[in-house]
Amino acid sequence: MEKLSIEKELQSNEYPGRGIILGRSPDARFAVAAYFIRGRSKNSRNRVFVEDGDGIRTQAFDESKVSDPSLIIYAPVRVLGNKTIVTNGDQTDTIYTLMNQQMTFEQSLRTREFEPDAPNFTPRISGIIKAGNGNFNYALSILKSANGNPNSCQRYTFSYKNPLPGEGHFIHTYKSNGNPLPSFEGEPKLIAIEEADIDAFTNKIWSSLNEDNKISLFVRYINCDTGETQTRIVNKNK
Repeated sequence: MEKLSIEKELQSNEYPGRGIILGRSPDARFAVAAYFIRGRSKNSRNRVFVEDGDGIRTQAFDESKVSDPSLIIYAPVRVLGNKTIVTNGDQTDTIYTLMNQQMTFEQSLRTREFEPDAPNFTPRISGIIKAGNGNFNYALSILKSANGNPNSCQRYTFSYKNPLPGEGHFIHTYKSNGNPLPSFEGEPKLIAIEEADIDAFTNKIWSSLNEDNKISLFVRYINCDTGETQTRIVNKNK
């Protein structure tokens, strides 16, 4: 598989929707996680990321302008022991709760489907990192309709054991802009992660996102030996 430039991927796609990047820093020290949200409607754009314990949640920037919180207010990131969960919806809580009851990542997501936002039926994308004591692996999942037909839910999980330094995988909700929005196709994209420094990586992602549609970005570097974390949050609304 060709290793892609995340800058070019983001700059060449006007509207990939929400996106998750998981991978490993080039010096092999850090597990890397990033999650961004983008939006076209006023309701979707009226958000910020805020810290919530070890994770984050979305929050309305202006409460008076919220028209429907059901699919825009959720916890994208939660931490369960040495596992970091990153998703584009309230399935974060499903994964957290069921994995805490000894179910697997994949089993947890079998209880969920794509979002009920006809006609888009936005895919639910999810990722999980397990890092610490020198060990590191991650997985990505997508739950999507059958080419826009909501009568069938298609579930795909991709697992990566001992990821290589300087590499990551990128999955996003939409293949491109459109009406209705076409769902992501294929397996997660192999990308280069060239930055051992979290601020350099954060700046690269944020500056590559379409200025009109970008809303918020979360980036975390997790030390694969100690489990210690560095986190950055960038919000367009300030």
